[in-house]
Amino acid sequence: MSTTKPRVLVVPVPAQGHVKPLMLFSHKLAKHGFRITFVNTEFNHKRILSAMNDHDEGSDKGLVPEIELVSIPDGLGPENDRTDAIELAKCTLETIPAEIEKLITTINGGDGGGVSESSDDDKIRCVVSDVHMSWIMEVAAKMGVKGAVFCPSSAALSVYTMNIPKMLHDGILDRDGKPTKKQKIQLATGMPAMDTSKFPWNFGDLASQKMMFHHYFRTGQGLKMANWWLCNTAYEIEYVALSLFPRFIPIGPLMKNDSHSSVDISGSQFWPEDSSCLNWLNQQKPRSVIYIAFGSFAVHDQAQFQELALGLELTGRPFLWVVRPGFISNGDNSSFNPYDFLGNNSNNLGKIVSWAPQQKVLAHPSIACFVSHCGWNSTMEGLSNGVPFLCWPYFADQHLDKSYICDVWKVGMGFEPNVNGLISSEEVKNKVDKLLSDGDIRRRSLELKEIVTKNIAKDGQSSKNFNSFIKWLEEA
Repeated sequence: MSTTKPRVLVVPVPAQGHVKPLMLFSHKLAKHGFRITFVNTEFNHKRILSAMNDHDEGSDKGLVPEIELVSIPDGLGPENDRTDAIELAKCTLETIPAEIEKLITTINGGDGGGVSESSDDDKIRCVVSDVHMSWIMEVAAKMGVKGAVFCPSSAALSVYTMNIPKMLHDGILDRDGKPTKKQKIQLATGMPAMDTSKFPWNFGDLASQKMMFHHYFRTGQGLKMANWWLCNTAYEIEYVALSLFPRFIPIGPLMKNDSHSSVDISGSQFWPEDSSCLNWLNQQKPRSVIYIAFGSFAVHDQAQFQELALGLELTGRPFLWVVRPGFISNGDNSSFNPYDFLGNNSNNLGKIVSWAPQQKVLAHPSIACFVSHCGWNSTMEGLSNGVPFLCWPYFADQHLDKSYICDVWKVGMGFEPNVNGLISSEEVKNKVDKLLSDGDIRRRSLELKEIVTKNIAKDGQSSKNFNSFIKWLEEA
């Protein structure tokens, strides 16, 4: 009998916030001896290899040998904008299923009917897909391969997605996902409320919203075909959502345990991480630094950027600010340089980097608070380190995550825009001062840190759930 562990095909949505947690998940599988074939689009594959090569450690020291990076076409041309979430959704629906089917056929050496003369040890035995591409489970079933979905966003988002048929029936939504009226809905006490004007598919023009709504609807249908529904969360922080759909199994928060590397998660970053910020943080006082990061999609215009910059200056506190390439929309000011604000980082008050090893930053004792777009990865990383939030959601599920942070867990505050739709410098200063003087928020943040870290300890519930999945996978 072969002792070789099964090969697992892992397929994330081709976006930074999805690749990162699924790569961390893959590293955890690799530690148990599984071989991983990790699928990126060709465009993202090149970016990741470039980021790994640009880092000091080099690409040959990052990935473990059990993880193989492969690439598939994304269906977009060189002129397309891969930061456009609408384009990404279209390409995943139209291109990726057929490419995944071809990849499984190539690796398994058969015709898709389960007949092959290649070694069983080399075959794909399980497909783990991002929950937002759960319809890949249809491909897995067609190919005779077991399947699991991995939810890199909150369980609450998936529960709302699963409730789309009910919202259609109750007249909350029309058949194209447009709210019939502006209201806040809450599926159960303890769930984050959802503003109907901020449903995760409500961005872009009406045609785009319709397309995104049907994307979410199909996601809910595809879930039903998976053997496992894994979620990067912990039971205590989402117990209401998880009790509404018990098939969602919490295995998080997934965090990197290796403290010796200066990078967060090898093979997961679209931009090289600037680890010099860790040395800068070492020079700051405990709980003194404002950390600002808006993820991989958010874009601010020059006016908003300048208000935020002035607000940070008004606080008089040290700050670390991630300004990734493309964060500032050019408009008529393509020559605008954010680094001029700090005199090319010579200003002693703050530091700007283009990308940061965020888990390590948030774990640093000098961090006082996190100005965040409220993506789920950032939310989990902030919670896991007991860091209070200032919430600045951009789109999609980030508004739902803000509701968790501010209204359910009560570990953060939101910003209020002025009559011009801008968050002013005075609002930034006032909210920073208010947050950092709130002892109750600080206390609750530390309590939640203890709760979520217990879940990923050796005998924690998330660890037990993960080990149950491992046992099932070994028998796949």
